[in-house]
Amino acid sequence: MRVVIVEDEKLAADRLVTILLQYDPSIEVIACFESVEETVHYLQTAAHPDLMLLDIHLSDGHSFEIFKKVSYQNPVIFITAFDQYALDAFRIFSIDYILKPVSQTSLATAINKLKQLSSSFAIAGLKLAPLTSAEEPLYKKRFSAKIGQRLFFITTENIALFQADNKVVYLIDKTGNRYVVEFTIEQLQQLLHPKQFFRLNRSFIVNIDAIQQVKPWYNSRLKIFIQGLTDKEEIVVSRDRVAHFKTWAEA
Repeated sequence: MRVVIVEDEKLAADRLVTILLQYDPSIEVIACFESVEETVHYLQTAAHPDLMLLDIHLSDGHSFEIFKKVSYQNPVIFITAFDQYALDAFRIFSIDYILKPVSQTSLATAINKLKQLSSSFAIAGLKLAPLTSAEEPLYKKRFSAKIGQRLFFITTENIALFQADNKVVYLIDKTGNRYVVEFTIEQLQQLLHPKQFFRLNRSFIVNIDAIQQVKPWYNSRLKIFIQGLTDKEEIVVSRDRVAHFKTWAEA
């Protein structure tokens, strides 16, 4: 299941990620956003997740505003410190309405409810896309990339990693060549197969087949060494993604 979290408190967002992975390590938290604006932009430009977890009070307004600007048909779970928005929440395709602080039990109950609904819909001959669709998303197998004015086509198996540097995103192949691609890191997360590629932090997405070695690093992080590349560039797994990375790497 591919999940997006919309929460403007980092500690709360990190806690949701932890609880989700404890519930089911195969869950993929593909993005976390802090505002209505960020979430709307994402939903307008990327494939929609199977489930969204949304705080109601965000840094730039209420999360209900998202659904006035974007047509989103998949389930959502609202999370808030207030109980007066329950009616508004259930006017949208809301599976549950959880009051903070979120517990393992409350979130597990909500996701189990989603699974039960999906099963009931399937028996009735209806479809609830996130859990009954047999079709696997189509992921990119080839990228067009540039060095200067020259255009190259690189298959995903030859890609070592992607790196965002300011507003430019580079594709780096397994021999160390660097190309410019016309995608953001967030867009690449949707285009790449999640079993093959992993977002280490804000700047890097790595191919599992390109990882040569992993070492413990400062502040409970991990340092990644890429085959064929020098270690001049510090490539690390951010602390909040270490547990998810380990689960992904061992899958």
